[in-house]
Amino acid sequence: MTNPRGAAANSAAMSAALSGAVDLSALKARADAQRQQQSSPQAPTGGGGAPAGGAVLNVTEADFQPEVVERSLNQLVVVELTASYSGQAQQLSQTLDKLASHANGAWVLARVDVEASPRIAQLFGAQSIPTVVAVAGGQPVHAFAGALPEAEVQKWLDELLDALKDKLPGAQGAQQGGEPAEEPEDPRFTEAEDAFARGDFAAAEAAYQRILDVEPANEQAKAALVHVRFEARAAEADSSAVAKADAEPGDLDAQLAAADFEVAQNEAEAAFDRLIAAVRRTAGDDRNRVREHLVGLFELFDPADERVAKARRNLASALF
Repeated sequence: MTNPRGAAANSAAMSAALSGAVDLSALKARADAQRQQQSSPQAPTGGGGAPAGGAVLNVTEADFQPEVVERSLNQLVVVELTASYSGQAQQLSQTLDKLASHANGAWVLARVDVEASPRIAQLFGAQSIPTVVAVAGGQPVHAFAGALPEAEVQKWLDELLDALKDKLPGAQGAQQGGEPAEEPEDPRFTEAEDAFARGDFAAAEAAYQRILDVEPANEQAKAALVHVRFEARAAEADSSAVAKADAEPGDLDAQLAAADFEVAQNEAEAAFDRLIAAVRRTAGDDRNRVREHLVGLFELFDPADERVAKARRNLASALF
C-alpha cells in the first residue's frame, strides 16, 4: 500500500517530495529538439486532443519518453505507478480507468507496472504503491499516493486541468463539449475532502461521521472514514515504531503503531503477521483491541487481496 506519510500522503506533501526527486529536464530537452527538427507541422505522437492510443496507455521504460515526456508537452499525462500485488492499486486502477474513459481527451492515463519497470518508480522517487503523478510540459506538477476515493481523484484532476487550461492545448480543448456535465458534488463530501486535502484529519473524520449519522449505509462515507482514520494514525508513525515494537513485544501501542507504519510502507503482510502474533500473546480486552485494529487494516484493501484472505485465515486460527 502507500503512504502518504506512509500510505497515501496528501497531494501537496507528495508533490513537494517529487520536486526534489524527479528531473525530466534532459528528456524534455531531447523531446523539444526532436520537435524542432521535424519538417512536418504536425505535433508528435500524443500531441493534444484525444489520446492517439486511447484513454489508457501501458507504458514501459522503453517508451516512457514518447508516451509520457513528449506527450505531456501538449496534454496532461497522469502516470499511475501500480503493481499486481497491491489490492489498493487494483482499486485505484478501476477508478482511473473510469475517469479516463470519460475525460474526452482532457488527459491520458499512462499505467506503469513497477514490477516490470522499476526504474520509472525510482525516477519519481515513489515510496509506496499506488502512486499517481501528473506530468505536464515535460515535468511532474502534482502527485498523490494511495487509493483515494473517486470524488477526491476527480477533484484533483479538475483542479489540475483548470490550472493547465491556458498552458496545454490538449487540456484546454478537450474540456469543451463532448461529455455531459457531471452531477453537482455533494457539499458534505466536499467539506470532508477539503479537510483531508489540507491535512486536517480530525475535521475530515467529523465530516464523514456526520454523513453516516444521517445515512448509516452510505458506503462511500464508510470507506472514506476508514481511510481518513488510517491516514491520521499513519501520519504519526515512523520507522522507530517498528524498532520499539520489536524490542517490546508486550507494548500493544507500539505493536499497533508499527503495523500502521508497515502498511503505509506497503509491507502489509508484515503488519498482518505482527498483529496476529499479538493476538496469540494476548487475551481479553487486549486481544479484542488488537483484533479490531487488524480488521480495520483489512478494510483498506480489496477483499479479494490474497494477503487479506491469508491473514483472515491466520487470525481465525489464532482466535480459535
